[in-house]
Amino acid sequence: MICYTPVVVTRKTETFLKLLTRKQVIRSRDLDRAGIPRNYLNRLVERGQLRKIERGLYGVPELKSSEHMTLVEVAARIPKAVICLLSALRFHDIGTQMPSEVWIALDVKAWTPKIKYPPVRIVRFSGKALRFGVQEHDVQSGRVRVYSPAKTVADCFKFRYKIGSDIAVEALRECLRKKKATVDQLWEAAKVCRVANVMRPYMESLS
Repeated sequence: MICYTPVVVTRKTETFLKLLTRKQVIRSRDLDRAGIPRNYLNRLVERGQLRKIERGLYGVPELKSSEHMTLVEVAARIPKAVICLLSALRFHDIGTQMPSEVWIALDVKAWTPKIKYPPVRIVRFSGKALRFGVQEHDVQSGRVRVYSPAKTVADCFKFRYKIGSDIAVEALRECLRKKKATVDQLWEAAKVCRVANVMRPYMESLS
């Protein structure tokens, strides 16, 4: 037993570090699933190898400077969330928006998450409008779910009274100019979001 215990600790530490390297941001319950004691969290925080973001959420120290860090943190806290609207525009480098909140889409029946940081703005979707155009992206600091450029533009027109019609038009123009989506992809997204008639005159003038 005396010789075996250090080996167990070493293996668990290695397992934890592999998990951290893969996910970059982890929740305490991720350790339960991997069979790793939660006291490893405090141990690595004390050593400076791990950063405590908030209760139950941890990340590697170098993630502080990551451009997409806030998106990764939200994804870790709210796995079913999809990055949308202004935050999705920023992610895809469309337009000039610099949102101070992380915009996320959730099902109309989903519970409202209580999260202090990062600040989030929740928009409710349902059915195909929720599922359509969801992409998973591996970024430097982890993985996030975000709507495609075409779906994001269509969403901007759908919620134009919330974010502003000028932002929606700018998003469409920049999406086409930078070739982030094809005209067919934009039309398909517009139909799913039921804004085809609204987008039609802008599409015809720009395409």
